[in-house]
Amino acid sequence: MAKSNIFTARTEFASALAQICSERGLETKVVLATIESAILAAYRKDYGLDEGFLYDVKVDPNDGSAKIYKYPRISEAKTIEGAQPGVDYDEKKQEEVTPPGFGRIASQTAKQVILQKIREAEKEAIVSEYQDRVGSLVSGMILRRDGKFIIVDIGRGQAVMPPEEQVYGENYSLNKRFTFYIKDIRETTKGKQIIVSRSSGDFIKELFKREVPEVSSGAVAIKNVAREAGGRTKIAVMSTQSGVDPVGSCVGQKGVRVQTVIDEINGEKVDIIQYSDDPVKFLKASLSPAENLEIQINEKDKAAVVIVPEDQLSLAIGREGQNVRLAAKLTGYKIDIKGPGGSLTESEKKRLEKQKKEEDGKVEENKEVSEE
Repeated sequence: MAKSNIFTARTEFASALAQICSERGLETKVVLATIESAILAAYRKDYGLDEGFLYDVKVDPNDGSAKIYKYPRISEAKTIEGAQPGVDYDEKKQEEVTPPGFGRIASQTAKQVILQKIREAEKEAIVSEYQDRVGSLVSGMILRRDGKFIIVDIGRGQAVMPPEEQVYGENYSLNKRFTFYIKDIRETTKGKQIIVSRSSGDFIKELFKREVPEVSSGAVAIKNVAREAGGRTKIAVMSTQSGVDPVGSCVGQKGVRVQTVIDEINGEKVDIIQYSDDPVKFLKASLSPAENLEIQINEKDKAAVVIVPEDQLSLAIGREGQNVRLAAKLTGYKIDIKGPGGSLTESEKKRLEKQKKEEDGKVEENKEVSEE
């Protein structure tokens, strides 16, 4: 009869342990470690710990029985025969200190600690799972706001979208579904958090990879993306296989592929540009829809002067300088737009003045940070 009871207890505990591990995606040793930690915490609360001793808890994974041991610290004045270098406690003088009925006394305290530790382990397991998915897309639902941060349900776990990863003008109402880009996993005061984005240029890359088979297969490569989230994006593409039209592949028949991307980013304009190793050709393409441009390159300073016909000036510069600003980001060249006579236009003067102020402001800000 006793054998039957032992077998039943062993089966119940082992079954419960296996169920917890299976449901929460945890390793058995992680759960056992949390149980041992909880039991030691309960013992410390009720009985205290003697200084100079190491305490250890052993939980039988078959029947769940727990025993507490303590070991005396090895005195610096004596050595223990057979002790390994760096050993601080004499395991030969192990003493069991499990109080009678301790399991019943400590069960409630242990239960709370166990639940907390399992939740922490579960969160760690989820974060580890998403570590392999950094740089990919995920579907999620807006759960709530935490100040300026947005908490997103992404399936097995929750992610955070900081203000800088949000798109100005997008409506992040509760329970609304979006596609997000898993940008990073960061260590914060609240532990590791999954960071998602909708404003990243890499988000655009992944959307095209999802919608365009040629990008996904590598037949078309995305060389660079310049984006002002919520306004406009310029994307430079090139073919890695002969006979493949990179721009046509990304646009799709009747524009269906690029339109799917545009719908996902709520109507943000997307310019698809063919990349070229020739900087003049690349600059001309990046400044589209402006045409008939004359470009002078200074390779040493990575600068370009662009002479633009009068009727193309507004197109080249764009609204509030957005077109030329994105072209500069896309190509890596500092671009100066000049009118037909070679002189700066009034709008270009204002743009350059604004750009200089922003650059001076960043320099001053960096100086203050370095002084601190």
